[in-house]
Amino acid sequence: MRRTSEDTKAAILVAARERFASDGYERATIRAIASDAGIDPSMVMRYYGNKDGLFAAAADVDLRFPDLAAVPREEVGRTLVAHFLDRWEDDEGMMILLRTGVTNEGAAERMREIFAAQLGPLVARLSADPAQAALRAGLTATQVLGMALCRYVLRLPPVVAMSREEIVDWLGPTVQRYLAE
Repeated sequence: MRRTSEDTKAAILVAARERFASDGYERATIRAIASDAGIDPSMVMRYYGNKDGLFAAAADVDLRFPDLAAVPREEVGRTLVAHFLDRWEDDEGMMILLRTGVTNEGAAERMREIFAAQLGPLVARLSADPAQAALRAGLTATQVLGMALCRYVLRLPPVVAMSREEIVDWLGPTVQRYLAE
C-alpha cells in the first residue's frame, strides 16, 4: 500500500515529534526519524529541507487560548494556569519546545516567538496599562514555563506530586497579579 505525500509528511511529523521529545534536538537524527516513520531519509529532506525545517514544522504550536470574555476578571489567572496545564499535558509540540529550548538557541527563539505572538496580545487586551503588556506577558511566561519545566521535564517530586487543583491554587493568584493589577 502506497502512502500519499500528505500521509508521508504526517508520518514524518509524528515520528519527529516523538523523537525530538524523547531525544531532544541535538540527539535526534534525520535517519532515526525516517526509520521511525518507515521511510527513506531522503524523503524527510525532500519535504522539510533539513533538520531545522523539520524541527520548525514539528514544533509549530498554537497555544489555543480560551475565550476569556465570559471568565470573571478575578478568575483569569486561574483559568490561564489550568489552560497551560492542559496544553503541556496534551501537546507534544509544547514538550518538544520546552525540552529543546533549554539547550538549543533555535528552539528557544521559536518559544520566544510563540509566546510573544500569542501570549503578548492576550496580556495586552487584559492589561490596564498597555505599556506594561510585554513585561506582564514575560512574567506570566516565567510562571507557566517554570512550572512546566519542573513538573514535566525535571520532574521535581514535590511539583509532580501536586494535584492539578493545587497547581492552579498556587500559581493562579500570581498569574492574576501579572495580568490584572
